[in-house]
Amino acid sequence: MEKSIGNYRWRILALLFFATTINYLDRSIIGVLGPTLRNHVFYWTDQDYANINIAFKIAYSIGLVTMGAIIDKFGTKLGYTISIAIWSTFGMLHATITKSMGWIGFALARFGLGLGESGNFPAAIKTVAEWFPKKERAFAAGLFNAGSNIGAILAPLVVLLIVSNDGKNWQFTFLVTGLLSALWVFLWLKTYRKPELHSKLSKEELQYISNDSSVESDNQNIPWTRLLTVKETWAFIAVKTTDAVWLFYIFWTSFFLNRTFGLELKGLALPMIVIFLVADIGSIGGGYMSSYFIKRGWSVNWARKITMLISAICIMPVIFATQTHNQWLAIILIAIAAGGHQSWSANVLTMPSDLFPKKATASIVGIGGMVGYGMGVLSDFFLGKVLTNSGPVGYVYAFIIAGSVYIIALIILHLLLPKMTPLDENLVHICE
Repeated sequence: MEKSIGNYRWRILALLFFATTINYLDRSIIGVLGPTLRNHVFYWTDQDYANINIAFKIAYSIGLVTMGAIIDKFGTKLGYTISIAIWSTFGMLHATITKSMGWIGFALARFGLGLGESGNFPAAIKTVAEWFPKKERAFAAGLFNAGSNIGAILAPLVVLLIVSNDGKNWQFTFLVTGLLSALWVFLWLKTYRKPELHSKLSKEELQYISNDSSVESDNQNIPWTRLLTVKETWAFIAVKTTDAVWLFYIFWTSFFLNRTFGLELKGLALPMIVIFLVADIGSIGGGYMSSYFIKRGWSVNWARKITMLISAICIMPVIFATQTHNQWLAIILIAIAAGGHQSWSANVLTMPSDLFPKKATASIVGIGGMVGYGMGVLSDFFLGKVLTNSGPVGYVYAFIIAGSVYIIALIILHLLLPKMTPLDENLVHICE
């Protein structure tokens, strides 16, 4: 049956996967390289490193709202292209930072990187909403989101191949994505069109894509100020606060392993690969699970929530990561939690297209992501303070929060949206 429908939508998804991989390769390099830069090159304090991450997350938060609105207004083709061009430029500019610039130079480069990278998920989720029926969106989101883990897996491999334990040649790690980005932009501009305008899309596949979505007008996009008046937006914000935990895994795991178990650059590569490989499995598995439930006749509401509950339960044991002296037990606990987060995230990423009209999708992703990264800013601020003043006890608090926040967010989601009924273009429930 699939052959008669066509599969061009999966080519579009492959481009989203490729872009997300580049995105996370760019952002994850500093998480792997950070302890080496701190100990052997720039001699940062934990607070200096926290400030560098804060700059990235502030810019990302700002960019999520502005880029989300731009993508909804001008479309994913142009918006995505601008986004990847900005983040690739600032990613390569990291290589120009000198010791005299210190952490401030890195903070400025990370700020530009954050502005550009903020466009990836609003554009990708909007593209999934345009190119996939609801029953396939969680699986599609899980597949493209798996690129985030592939990028995080590639980062330690790139660093391991280029940089020595004393930090020699660190600059070259920030130059590797420029060629990949240029190739992606070429393929994207050549390949992407909206489904209804694409000459290579069969009528059968177009009908399949749109058979469970309502037809929308081409009127002006919905302002985010209006979106803030509905509880669906606030429910999405609640579940997106967990982004702060994912950012903690990306940017602070290597520092935790370095401080707790004395792992240097070469010793960090395998643990980081294991953690994000398990995260990759979680991303695909979480998307597949809820899509499977829907195909078995479950409602979108229960398919998403049950999958998220299972994910939250898998995450809880990470609370004990700081309580063990066994290096690999701590790594496994973090890896399972990272997999649980990505399973959770694959379903969270589908909520904007489950609940809102397509013209609001990127804006909703931007609003929720802005709050998630805002929480990441606060987390970095307090974690940097505690680590600088009180030492490793800061990680104890961080992992307790990381293990418990998901179940709290799920309870809030269910209280606000017991049925998860979609909204039409006027933000009125379709079934009412």
